[in-house]
Amino acid sequence: MLNNTMNHTMKDTAKKERTSMKGLFDEWEFESILDSISDAVFIDDSTGHALWCNKAWENIYNVHFADIRGKHVSELEKDGLFRPSVTSIVLSEKRETTIIHENNRGTRLLSTGTPIWDNEGNISKVITTSRDISELSIMENKLISSFEKSNQKDSDDTHGIVASSPEMKNVLSLARRLADVDSTVLLTGESGVGKGMVAEYLYHIGNRKDGPFISVNCGAIPESLIESELFGYEKGAFTGARSEGKKGFFEAADGGTIFLDEIGDLPLPLQVKLLHVIQERLIIRVGGTQKLPVNVRILSATNRDLKKDVQEGRFREDLYYRLNVVPIRIPSLRERPEDIPDLIRLNLRHYNKKYHENKSITASAQKVLAGFNWPGNIRELQNIVERLVLTTGSDEIDADDLPEFILEASENADSIPRGGSLAEQMALAEKKILSKAAQKYDTTRQLAQALQTSQPTIVRKLNKYHIHLHKGTEPASR
Repeated sequence: MLNNTMNHTMKDTAKKERTSMKGLFDEWEFESILDSISDAVFIDDSTGHALWCNKAWENIYNVHFADIRGKHVSELEKDGLFRPSVTSIVLSEKRETTIIHENNRGTRLLSTGTPIWDNEGNISKVITTSRDISELSIMENKLISSFEKSNQKDSDDTHGIVASSPEMKNVLSLARRLADVDSTVLLTGESGVGKGMVAEYLYHIGNRKDGPFISVNCGAIPESLIESELFGYEKGAFTGARSEGKKGFFEAADGGTIFLDEIGDLPLPLQVKLLHVIQERLIIRVGGTQKLPVNVRILSATNRDLKKDVQEGRFREDLYYRLNVVPIRIPSLRERPEDIPDLIRLNLRHYNKKYHENKSITASAQKVLAGFNWPGNIRELQNIVERLVLTTGSDEIDADDLPEFILEASENADSIPRGGSLAEQMALAEKKILSKAAQKYDTTRQLAQALQTSQPTIVRKLNKYHIHLHKGTEPASR
């Protein structure tokens, strides 16, 4: 109670002090004061006709006030002096409003229209202040450029692996500890999580980086050819063999690293021979008898449950333990959502460069992508970003441009839960409708027209659900 009394007293005192200043300045002195400030100031009457502006306004809009005195804001807007008119919004919505718009020279401006009320509660004038935010945009672009360069440096240090999340930082930390040892490493994780990238990272930061790196997809080679591909063959070993014979992948990797991807698809007879290579560091070519030494580090990867395969007889137990000396599990994107925004930016930059585009992505689209489940993980995200770069008509990728199955998944994630009263479920549905509509419109007046209701109702509902318009800077209310 005491605090309220003190607040009212302070406000009354401030009001009296402001009132007492009326006699301190003549009219020309007020104009001089307003002309001395850097912000552009414009005054309209209660109907939207131009009354006065300061010199900063004339400079920003490149016009002499004498040429527009008495003109209506709709006429000035039609002439292209600015668009849209903040005064029109203030007079329509009867409240202070802030927007970002452009003048006749394409300069981006932050303008705030403030209504001045008379004693009867009617708007007598609208005071608009405008500020050139082009410099802010330049600074923002420099900041983004600096951020991207920083990200690029981080990406270079991690050889393209995005690791903003604690989970991926732990993966890279473990990889660094294993870089200079020759123990076998088994990389596990869902399809598309980046097991191959982690294998290459291990190679690039290790003491074998000057030797070859040979990547083999064991599931992509026909069973009849995989032995000769891995271990090579002697001349005349089989019909169609080269007359001079051929080195296999293990010989090609001598002095470096061999990465056996999809190791769980290796046929059982080959598993025996691979076990022998790991134990003896010797190979025998198909059709040959000579044992050839190979100095290789063996990395392998699988998206299968090898323990289960061992139990069911599809994978040799002794080979499993030989490969699984040091396991590294790569988490799925669901487990590291912090990495998704950086992955989107990284791939957007890559495909923009590849296809000579200059696409950007809105915050609303990023939000939907960040909330998606990504069953295909990084590989699926890369494919989606590439598709968006190629198929989106404008330079800005918005939520509406995303594939239908992603939008449907997002809607299902936000769907009304079972249970609860009818009123609660109707409120949730209303909030969802308003949230989606608020992504598309700049002002509450536009939103009200689209939803066929009154603007005051929209303002009240937006405040109720704490929803803000996305594209404009207009708050729900003051």
